[in-house]
Amino acid sequence: MKPPIRFSHVLAVCTLLFGSVAPLMAQEQAVVVYLVRHAEKIDDSRDPALSNVGKERASLLARMLHDAGVTHLWSTDYLRTQHTAQPLATAAGLAVTSYDPRDLSAFAAKLRSIPGRHLVVGHSNTTPQLVAALGGVPGTPIDDGEYDRLYVVAIVDGTVSTVLLRFGCPAPPLRCVP
Repeated sequence: MKPPIRFSHVLAVCTLLFGSVAPLMAQEQAVVVYLVRHAEKIDDSRDPALSNVGKERASLLARMLHDAGVTHLWSTDYLRTQHTAQPLATAAGLAVTSYDPRDLSAFAAKLRSIPGRHLVVGHSNTTPQLVAALGGVPGTPIDDGEYDRLYVVAIVDGTVSTVLLRFGCPAPPLRCVP
């Protein structure tokens, strides 16, 4: 099995796709939105916390985005989404703001109006839809056991670019090799 992709590799890919990250963010009205589904949950109850594997994935996400200059953190009101965003919130000294996943069009318009870099933690049935509402390409639906998608939607001068990455270990029974 291939080793997991390192964030330095992701940065290299983004540089190839966007030419350079610096000019992208030099645009005053540039909006970059990182979107993920919440990490693995402990059970299938209505509002479960994260499992140990989910906590590890949330910590990995925080390490990956630590130097990305995230300026805004967004999450639904569920424990699993809040706990996925919390490690980055703690590391970056930012608060997590709740959003309503029932009105993704309004939330997408809000995101587009706030320049900066955003992390949005959602759900399997809302994350691809929010990517589409932002004008990005959502790809296939997220499977129930899939937690490793990281969308990067960049909006510069009205032009939208989407990159879909994978982070951490894929869903069991596959195992990561260090």
